[in-house]
Amino acid sequence: MFRTVKELIELANEQNVQISEIMIQQEMDLKEKSREEIFAEMDKNLTVMEEAVEKSLQGVRSVTGLTGGDAVRLQKYIEENNTLSGPLLLDAVSKAMGTNEVNAAMGVICATPTAGSAGTVPGTLFAVKNKLQPTREKMLRYLFTSGAFGMIVANNAFISGAAGGCQAEVGSAGAMASAAIVEMAGGTPEQSAHAFAITLKNMLGLVCDPVAGLVEVPCVKRNAGGASLAIVSADMALAGIESRIPADEVIGAMYRIGRTMPSSLRETGEGGLADTPTGRFLKEKIFGGM
Repeated sequence: MFRTVKELIELANEQNVQISEIMIQQEMDLKEKSREEIFAEMDKNLTVMEEAVEKSLQGVRSVTGLTGGDAVRLQKYIEENNTLSGPLLLDAVSKAMGTNEVNAAMGVICATPTAGSAGTVPGTLFAVKNKLQPTREKMLRYLFTSGAFGMIVANNAFISGAAGGCQAEVGSAGAMASAAIVEMAGGTPEQSAHAFAITLKNMLGLVCDPVAGLVEVPCVKRNAGGASLAIVSADMALAGIESRIPADEVIGAMYRIGRTMPSSLRETGEGGLADTPTGRFLKEKIFGGM
């Protein structure tokens, strides 16, 4: 039914429906399943996300000891301080990091669109939930909208760090979340597209440089950045601010940038932060002479 953001927006406007509805229809057609079955499948994903967030707020730690506990630490900071960023934004950051802490601790998460970027979509969802008080269906539609934009990125560029750097992982995740936030907040399909583009533009060129080759450092905290940017971009779009570069062209730019990135900056753990003195020290500490 659609392959580009432009086509997605046109379909939503022609049918006078939300973006999530177009994605639901496409899933029904492609999988030859009923609306109830499609919603049930997505509900399972939402439950996994919810359980990951809840687990993270109880405190988890990875086997390596590189990550864990920061989601809890940030929640305590929110409770005890007059924060600079505000409680909603920091709640999203906490839950985004927390989901990735669960991933690093070998817990169950939903790849959205990848394991390394799995915190951004649920982190923003469960933070915005406290503000907008959505129904379960609206939360599921949030995921369908995220999925629609993620599918477009996957079909026209890439969503893996090995292929295009972290711009393709956390960049895509943040952009997906931003578009979904706009819809949940009552924005138009065009505003969702602008939020998506604004977020992704600000993540262009982000490299994938995991320390010791593990999806922990800097990945967990990059989800924090992706979640923050998603919320800010959503607010900008809802205020009427537009991206001068259309979303599809931003995706194309990301693809070309990723193609020119050296392999050392695409999930190999050979460059960037992985190749700093501390990065090399941590790799030696964890793996020794392996």
